[in-house]
Amino acid sequence: MSTNVLPPTLGALRESGYHVVSVREEMRRNLIAKIRAEEPVFPGIIGFDQTVIPQLENAILAGQDIILLGERGQAKTRLIREMVNLLDDRVPVIAGSELNDDPYQPISPDGKRIVAELGDDAPIAWIGRDERYSEKLATPDISIADLIGEIDPIKVAEGRHLSDETAIHYGLVPRTNRGIFCINELPDLAERIQVGLFNLMEERDVQIKGYRIRMPLDVFVVATANPEDYTNRGRIVTPLKDRYGAQIHTHYPRTLDEEIAIMQQERKRFPDEDRVVVPDFMTEIVAEVTARARTSSEINQRSGVSVRVSISDYETLISNALRRSIRQGEAIACPRISDLPYLIASLGGKIELETFGEGREDRLVEDLTKRATLAIFSRYCNPDDLDDIVTSFDLGNAVETGSSVPAAAYAAALNNIHGLPVAVAILTGDDQRPEVQASAVEFLLEGLHLNRRLNCARTPAGGYRYAR
Repeated sequence: MSTNVLPPTLGALRESGYHVVSVREEMRRNLIAKIRAEEPVFPGIIGFDQTVIPQLENAILAGQDIILLGERGQAKTRLIREMVNLLDDRVPVIAGSELNDDPYQPISPDGKRIVAELGDDAPIAWIGRDERYSEKLATPDISIADLIGEIDPIKVAEGRHLSDETAIHYGLVPRTNRGIFCINELPDLAERIQVGLFNLMEERDVQIKGYRIRMPLDVFVVATANPEDYTNRGRIVTPLKDRYGAQIHTHYPRTLDEEIAIMQQERKRFPDEDRVVVPDFMTEIVAEVTARARTSSEINQRSGVSVRVSISDYETLISNALRRSIRQGEAIACPRISDLPYLIASLGGKIELETFGEGREDRLVEDLTKRATLAIFSRYCNPDDLDDIVTSFDLGNAVETGSSVPAAAYAAALNNIHGLPVAVAILTGDDQRPEVQASAVEFLLEGLHLNRRLNCARTPAGGYRYAR
């Protein structure tokens, strides 16, 4: 229906032949249309195509309320917010009603009154899909009044009697009538408040205090929860959990390519992006750091290692390279191995250690970056093919690197270390920019060091000296 001919009154809506459907039927219909048109149902969600998304589609097709279980940083909230795109662009409601009333069957006192008084002249408003989505982060201080409703003292002060249904201030759930209501971190909701949701989940209505009213709501209910919360901070009471039709587990990226795709999609971008060049091996190291963190015995795996770790680490790596390029007056910003220690700022605050101690986070980040670098180096190079480089160091050569060392300074290493230019060319291809070549030099030298072919020592200036 074209937006410039949307019926403005109830009578015009009837004449248009518009048919109101439940929110579940609406989402189901639009999902079917997207599947048939081969459109992405959850655009921007990476790594769930064969696991989570099919289960979500099944639940929506079945009209089931959904609870998403997963550790932090697994795109649970984003998945729910993407469900809004399965709602119609606009739907009609009675103008002036509080609860998005179906024009044909209003449930609120105001909606019923407007239709009774004006009949076919009752005004119609058309609301967009974003106005039909409500989200609440569960916290221990949430009350039933917040979710369902409570007596409004202002309305009582205006002269309405306590027994008057219009004296009620409706909570978030009734105001999401004909839409999607989401509770994030459901186990954090006090158990007595969870009990208050029983009627909504099963009978599809709400009861407010002692009022003899039952309001049949049309709400699609979704929740998220971290499984660890069941034992640490709270739990989902069994009868409420039983009322969710589908329980779907999310997960972290299962391949390095998926992690990288998320990093590159989600990182913050700025107008000077043309100055940033990130070699593939540096991108892969950042993703590998997160993968290693997810299997580290020093990290609380029950808490999880969020994908936000990879995104923030990637941003930090680029930022340090950009800072160097500005100070050194270099044309581009290209991350190097010597930039990896700066990941402590972005990684340290996003993990929970099993044991605590001074400097433990720094040592852990160093260990993770070294293990990640060794793993990625092994994918790109065979140390036995780099014997010429090692031989040059046997002859007394040494190379100093560091985050603050200008890219032009690495030209000496390329001139003096036999075999290094060939190995760099394999990594960089035709890219002769000194910043990119400096990154490749550091990658090769660190890889040989981690394979115990070269020695590496810290310099007084805070850099690294590779020698034999």
